[in-house]
Amino acid sequence: MKDTNYILDRVSLPKLPLSFKILFTGYIISVGFGLLMAGVQIMMTHGMADGKVGLSLDDIVYSYYGNKQGTKLEAKLNGSMKMNAPDAERLELIKWARAGAPKDQYDAKIKAIVDKYCTICHVPGAPMGDFTKYENIKATAESDHGASFASLTRVSHIHLFGIGFIFFFVGAIFTLAEGIGCFWKAVIVLTPFVFLIIDILSWWLTKLNPAFAWLTIIGGIGYSVAAAIMLFTSLWQMWITPLRRKS
Repeated sequence: MKDTNYILDRVSLPKLPLSFKILFTGYIISVGFGLLMAGVQIMMTHGMADGKVGLSLDDIVYSYYGNKQGTKLEAKLNGSMKMNAPDAERLELIKWARAGAPKDQYDAKIKAIVDKYCTICHVPGAPMGDFTKYENIKATAESDHGASFASLTRVSHIHLFGIGFIFFFVGAIFTLAEGIGCFWKAVIVLTPFVFLIIDILSWWLTKLNPAFAWLTIIGGIGYSVAAAIMLFTSLWQMWITPLRRKS
């Protein structure tokens, strides 16, 4: 406690030199917009998994556990890919998938639709899959089992490394805040890391059992609120607090 007070008497957010304030502010604003864009990206991908605008439990279940009564292709066409093709063409693709993706129908009609609306992005080597071959698009017409364990592993380690670094630096700046007790400051700094782990763990649990979809929402809200508290507190103390003291 004494060591912390000693440091804050000399180095704290309101007392930082202008160059440090500008450096920290630029980082905080960039991170803040980054988190907002991440929210938009979630709404445009997972948020459309059930074909409706807005994130819901069904979106999370379909994204990770899957929709056993539908196909991967249908889930994408009614979700994140809904705006990439006219309704009539999407309906043809969905009906073809429900019929078992027969080769004769593919050659007669479906291939032309795929070539026109899908292979713009789904080309050889593309991370979202190569739709220039019948075998590849037929695989998406199978029962929807949600995210694969391979994709969960890849996305999990990217999120843990990337977002973990972001929260580390946001927390480091926040530790220089004044007027917050050491205990509560420690709780706030720790909170986003805890909820980040809950969020990542919930993906794996939901993959195994859809009842855990709630954890994904709790984890996302938890670390977003904690990050917002640290970001806004840091900005306030760097720029507003010195002005209030002068006045």
